Parts: sequence; structure tokens; C-alpha cells
Amino acid sequence: MRLVVVALALPVAVAAQAPGNEAARPIRLAEAVQLAQQNAPAAVQARGQMRTTSAQVRSSYAAFLPSLSANAGASRSGGQRFDSKGELVPYSGQPWQYNHGLSFNLDLLDGGQRFYNLRAVRAQADAAASSEVSQRFQVALQVKQQYFAVLAAREAEAAARSQLQEAQQQLASANAQLRVHMVTKSDSLQAVVQVGDAQLALLTAQNDILAANAALTRLVATPFTVTASLEDTLGVTTESLDSAAIQHLAETGPAVLQAQASQTAARASASAARAPYLPTLTLGFTLAGNGSDSSFALVAGRYAYQNQLRIGLSYPIFDQLQREQGIAVADVAARNAEADLRDAQFAARQGFVQYYSALRTAEQQVSIQNASIAAADENLRVVRERYQLRTATFLDVLTAEATLIQARSALIQARYNYRVAKAQLEALIGRPL
Repeated sequence: MRLVVVALALPVAVAAQAPGNEAARPIRLAEAVQLAQQNAPAAVQARGQMRTTSAQVRSSYAAFLPSLSANAGASRSGGQRFDSKGELVPYSGQPWQYNHGLSFNLDLLDGGQRFYNLRAVRAQADAAASSEVSQRFQVALQVKQQYFAVLAAREAEAAARSQLQEAQQQLASANAQLRVHMVTKSDSLQAVVQVGDAQLALLTAQNDILAANAALTRLVATPFTVTASLEDTLGVTTESLDSAAIQHLAETGPAVLQAQASQTAARASASAARAPYLPTLTLGFTLAGNGSDSSFALVAGRYAYQNQLRIGLSYPIFDQLQREQGIAVADVAARNAEADLRDAQFAARQGFVQYYSALRTAEQQVSIQNASIAAADENLRVVRERYQLRTATFLDVLTAEATLIQARSALIQARYNYRVAKAQLEALIGRPL
């Protein structure tokens, strides 16, 4: 009976022999997380957002440079025309007309809008980077939850196998005593019911394994079915975690950093919205050449060049309150970003308290349930001996077995809760523990 505790602590390899598990390929937790972070749509979108904001940053820097364009063309007229007598005559000897040019434009002053836009997009890039970190750990959390669900299902299967073995032993004992008229037929029938319940528990656990494997396969996006590796089925190992350090990391986690960057971008956008109240000063220069030739060539033999230098000052006196509308929208967005930052900070503190407390509670539950299993196992052994001596009833045996089954289930749930709480803390702080 004491082997039951060992089998629950390290789930046996027979779980891999359940129907439908032969095709499942074992995968380590680290590999599962890596595959999911590569293939998960949310992670792909987060990386794409980083690429987009990086391009926006480069574009904002380029806004300080002049725009430059070049043009070239060649044309020739043909067809018919009217002569002096009003007769239609064909064109003859029309030359090719050539032109080319070069122009550039530069905004000298724009009310500081380019500076504000640059600050905004740089903050957006920082927010995208924090979002990418957050998404990676959220994906890791989803994978770990499902991976741990596979482990829990395997532990439940191991417990169900032990339950079935014990029920079969009890049935054999009841039948043997029934043959010598030491017990009633009711004891034997109740033992049959116990065997059936154990078989149903085993089938349920095996079905849970198949469902958990399918869900894990979807997350890692592999063309083949995967399952948790036996090397990752060890029991809970408690570590000394510095609560103060973890709380500090939570308050500076990726969600908070993303909210801070978003607030910075919103403030910069609010400043940029006020730039139209200042005049804009532009500088432009154009160089154009025109020439003609009787035959077609890549360039004409001679060109006549013209150039133009432009300096322009512009100030919108009344733009139908478009500036005021833009300022109102930007200010509202800035206040919303400030509220989001405040909420993100409080959410980080709440998450730390919730997940850290759940971690410690589950840690204590694991220790308590291990002791409870040992006690329930010993109690069942004693009750069975008393039953053999006819000093206890079969109902006492059933009650002791139910207590042991409940303790096993509670231990499985406590282990799952511990693993998930630790993964939630890692997702909150954006780094492994």
C-alpha cells in the first residue's frame, strides 16, 4: 500500500500505455514553451507590432531630412494638322522633346511636431517591446497550464490504477470469505461496485490525458500529437522565494512598463496636437531642364535649365476648429493612458498578492496532503485487518478507501495549483523564477 504514495509522487510510465497515447510524442516543458512562443498568433502579432513601430521610428527620424525627387521624360507629337488652306496635312519632322528635373523640400519649422512625433513613436516602440515580453510569458503561461494539466491527468491515472488494484484485491478477499461463509453476499456486491467505480475513474483519467494532449498540441502547433515528458513529472520542489524582490519585479513587470510607455506616447501626441498653433516654415528648390532633338536618344544634346528657390511661411488662422478637436482627442487619450497606468500598477500588486499567496498555500497543501495520504493509507490497512478479524464492517473499509481516494485527488490538485501559481508569477514579472 505504501507504494501508492510513491506512484503518485512520480507518475508511472504506464500512463503512456493508455489507449490513444501511443502516437503522442513526449516533449519537454521548455521545448513546448519555445514552440508555442514561435507559433502562437498573439506572439507573432506582438513581434509584428515591434517591427512596425521600429519602422515608424526610422520614418520619424527621416522626417528631419529633405525630401528629394527626380523626373525625366521624352515626347514627340504626330498625326495631322490643318495647313493655311484648311487642308489636313500630316506632321513632318517633329523633334523629340526632352525634360528632366530635380527637386527637394525641407520643413524648417513645424511647431515642434516632428520632435513630438518622434518621442511618441519611440515610446510606442518601447510599449511594443514590453507587449512582446508580456505576450511571450502569457503564451508560456498557457502552455504551462496545459502541460501541468497533462501531468495532473497522468497522476490521476496512476491514482486510479492504484484504486483499481486495491478494489480488485478487496473483491478477491470478499469472495474468498464469502465462500467460507465468513461474510455476507452484500460485502461481495459492494466490492464489485468499488471495482466498477475504480474502472470508471481510470477511463476518465485516460480520457483526460487524451484531451489534455490535444490541447497541448494545439498550443505548440506541431503536426504530430505531443504529451508531457516523463522527465518533467517530478513532484513539487519548494524553493525560498524572496517576496519583497518578487513584488518589486511585479510592479516593474512588462504590463506596467507597457502602460508607462503608452502614457509617454499619449503625452507626446497631446503636445504634437498643439503644434498647429505655431507657423510652419518650408524651403524648396527645383532644377528643371528642357531640350529637343530630331531623333530619339536617351538624353538630348542640349538642355535649357531653369531653377527655382522657394521659402514659404504658413499659419492657419481658422481651420474650422480642427486644431481644438485634435487637442481634445489627444488630451482624452493622455488621461486614459494615465488611468491605464495607475490600474496596471494596482493590478500588478493585486496579482502578486493573489499568485504568491496561492503559491504558498498550494505548497502547504502539498505537504499536508502527503501526510494525509500516508495516514489514510495506514488507516485503510488497519481497517482491513480489523475487517478480516470481523471487528470492523465492510462500510468501515469503504469509508477508509474513500478517504484515501479523496486525499490523493487533493494532492493532485494541490500540485497543479502550485505549478500554475508559479507560472502566473513568472508571467506577471516577465522572467522565470
